[in-house]
Amino acid sequence: MNRRSLLKNLSITFGSTLVSTEVIAKLAEDTYSYDIPTPSLHQSVAKPITVITLGAGSRGTVYGNYAAAFPDQLKVIGVAEPNTFRNDRYAKKHQIADTHRFNTWEDVFKQPKLADAVIISMPDDLHYEPCMKALSMGYDILLEKPIAPTEKECRDILALAKKTGRIVAVCHVLRYAPYFVKMKELIAKGAIGEVISIQHFEPIEHTHMAHSYVRGNWHNSKTTTPIILAKSCHDLDIIKWVINKRSQKIVAMGDLKWFRKENAPQGSTARCTDGCAVERTCPYSAIKEYIDRNSRTFVLDIPENVNDRKAAIREKLETTNYGRCVYRMENDQPDHYVTSIQFEDSVTANFSMEAFTAYHGRRTRIMGSMGDLVGDMTELVHHDFITRKETKFIPKAEDVEGYKNSGHGGGDWMLVRDFVQAVSQRDPSLLTSTIDDSIESHIMGFMAEKSRKEGKVMAVKL
Repeated sequence: MNRRSLLKNLSITFGSTLVSTEVIAKLAEDTYSYDIPTPSLHQSVAKPITVITLGAGSRGTVYGNYAAAFPDQLKVIGVAEPNTFRNDRYAKKHQIADTHRFNTWEDVFKQPKLADAVIISMPDDLHYEPCMKALSMGYDILLEKPIAPTEKECRDILALAKKTGRIVAVCHVLRYAPYFVKMKELIAKGAIGEVISIQHFEPIEHTHMAHSYVRGNWHNSKTTTPIILAKSCHDLDIIKWVINKRSQKIVAMGDLKWFRKENAPQGSTARCTDGCAVERTCPYSAIKEYIDRNSRTFVLDIPENVNDRKAAIREKLETTNYGRCVYRMENDQPDHYVTSIQFEDSVTANFSMEAFTAYHGRRTRIMGSMGDLVGDMTELVHHDFITRKETKFIPKAEDVEGYKNSGHGGGDWMLVRDFVQAVSQRDPSLLTSTIDDSIESHIMGFMAEKSRKEGKVMAVKL
């Protein structure tokens, strides 16, 4: 590929889906802004696709917000959520009738089929049963990752989806982010020649690690899923997707090194609110994170009209895991994790997930025979070995309003947009993350965890 060709509007077919990126502005010499236009295969939706959301937490809210923004495409007509505060908030936003508000997912399926599809955004260990029931009742499904906690359950869902002919879109939202779409596009067009190897890095950010995987819902792998699936199945998936190669074997290492009882500072207490002597100097202080910075407080379910927000947050810190000392939790998730993967055609990849960073946002280096790609999700830099020229591509994309730190590069709503089209047209090829396409990266994750625990190189078998 010569440099002139690089700057043309590029397009590539994934199945029958036309995904394209368009240069929309020259920002500086050899630096271009681009976006993803509406795919040519998309059609006007005759009537909104109706959905019931199972789980009205953070992810369910993100996907549901698409319906609030585009009511002509998607309408949320039901919700199942045992948390009364979240159920009320979600029902109010989407004007859901009381008859379609449910306490549990089981209550939804006691009714005749109520909608075109369901959004499953409950905890990881509550994906399998509702997904199988929804498929058996004829629902299409937008399924939050991971698909399910075990390889058998993932394969069961795949088999039933094939049997029933229903659409199951896995929320591998990075596949829809303009940054990664451009990366895949350049590789497919031969911009770096033959892919040789990859280095991919996911910096979780130290406070995010403490929030989600030490104090939060995913702190215990036995009751949820291992962190390689809960957090990083996105990354295993995107490596495989951008190079379009089958994985063959994987080896992994990692451990929980820091967030352990023996590392608790002298003077620390069971909770940050218990008069901890080192709270002001602790980088993981819940008071600093949730009260002082007002960060990640969505999970605390604080009413919008509360009179004293800081007092309300403090009360939550005194009664929930979010106020507990990070060194005294029942957590077992590794805080650093490395994997090496062998793909077909002798392509190798190294992936590193790290908790102890001051920043987030994936970093990727892809080395090819004729060039390389280097990026951090804010820009993608192409180096041409022949011309020695460097070209920068800046994606025009933002995370969903209110969720700027999701790290998904605008992929959340683009996934929902494509899901609406797939269901409306009865054409799963309008998606790039159907369960058929997404299951391989889950198997990679299961094998990585087995490798980490057993100290073996594991084969990846589809």
